[in-house]
Amino acid sequence: MRSAHSSPLNLTRIAACTLTALALLSACGHKDAAQAGAGAPGGKMPAPQVGVITTKFQPVALETELPARVEAIRVAEVRARVNGVVLKRLFTEGSMVKQGQSLFQIDPEPYQAQVNSAQAALGRAQATQASAAATVERYKPLVEANAVSKQEYTNAVAAAKQGEADVNAAKAQLRIAQINYGYANVYAPISGRIGRALVTEGALVSAQEATQLALIQQTDNVYLNITQSAAELQRLRKNAGNKGIDSAIPVSVVLDDGSELGRKGRLLFSDVTVDPTSGQVTLRAQVANPDNALLPGQYVRVRLAQAELPSGILIPQQAVTRGGQTGDTLMVIGADNKPTPRTVKIASQEGSNWVVVDGLKEGERVMVDGFQKLQMLPPGTPVQPVPWTAPNSAAPTPVAAAGNPAAQPNATGAAAANAATGSRTPATGTPAAGATTPGQSRQ
Repeated sequence: MRSAHSSPLNLTRIAACTLTALALLSACGHKDAAQAGAGAPGGKMPAPQVGVITTKFQPVALETELPARVEAIRVAEVRARVNGVVLKRLFTEGSMVKQGQSLFQIDPEPYQAQVNSAQAALGRAQATQASAAATVERYKPLVEANAVSKQEYTNAVAAAKQGEADVNAAKAQLRIAQINYGYANVYAPISGRIGRALVTEGALVSAQEATQLALIQQTDNVYLNITQSAAELQRLRKNAGNKGIDSAIPVSVVLDDGSELGRKGRLLFSDVTVDPTSGQVTLRAQVANPDNALLPGQYVRVRLAQAELPSGILIPQQAVTRGGQTGDTLMVIGADNKPTPRTVKIASQEGSNWVVVDGLKEGERVMVDGFQKLQMLPPGTPVQPVPWTAPNSAAPTPVAAAGNPAAQPNATGAAAANAATGSRTPATGTPAAGATTPGQSRQ
């Protein structure tokens, strides 16, 4: 049975606990506010750090990316040179063949018979010529003794010369028959990779129609037939001060998947004639292809530096916003450390950088990293610029490895600033340094 005084006593205890909790919460709120106010001089939020680079003029190769088609350096169509039925295919489709290797066997019997007939004709002509030569030898002393008329001797000499001519004609016919007999065995005209057989055993091939039997292509080295607009070529030459194109400049090959071939080719020549139907100029490059990574007829893209800009500015690609309403823009940090958008003109690409030819001056500071911090600040807010280093040129610090590297413009500069101010650069998705959380705003 409960006591009559238990209810007032419990109410008193509850009220005391409530007052104690309120006092503790109030003390914590004042402590947090004091710490937040001590984070920056005068209680203001510190300027966020952003990575910048200082622009400078330098000679820059104007690199262009152009379409190209792969072409074998040597191509041979294997065709029939005699009529007949194909008896055998003597190669493996898709394999490498050597020059002079036997590929097809056409029925040789008709051509063997022609050889035999030509040999017989040659023997008959030789016999006739020998008889005529013997007659001349017999008539020679007789004509001197007037025992034989000079007309008969002249006829004998003519018959001997005609027999000699018949022998030479028979030898030529024999040679033709032997050649046709050799054509019955089809050989590889060049070394290279042979494709599929275009005829099968039992097929009738014709020399008059020049029936194609197979195709051999040399692909250990390949040509790249590059097409470029004549107007674009003139623009590049104008930007480079009308300097000529070097015919030995290196050429990089970009495959269909976007990867770059591990070896470079070289430009052989640039055509001097513009195609009147397309307005394009043809360039040809050559590249080694020992592993057959490039196949004839394949579509690729090539990068080549066709000219050199005497004074250009290289800007990392991540610093430029392309295709906006005002064109290509970037953020320039002024003397008051306030970022200002600037429209620039880009000529080409060099590696991971854009080549800027207009809109920037030497010595200006261009913002490269820290853009996400500006999104949380009103326009015109000053920033703290620190030198920016490319990610692959400096090892990341433990602070950068633990957080998001994109949130820190420069690992070295951020670490030094953190050591000096005792603050920590916030990761992506967290409030900026000095900003208050919703819980802290309520005291």
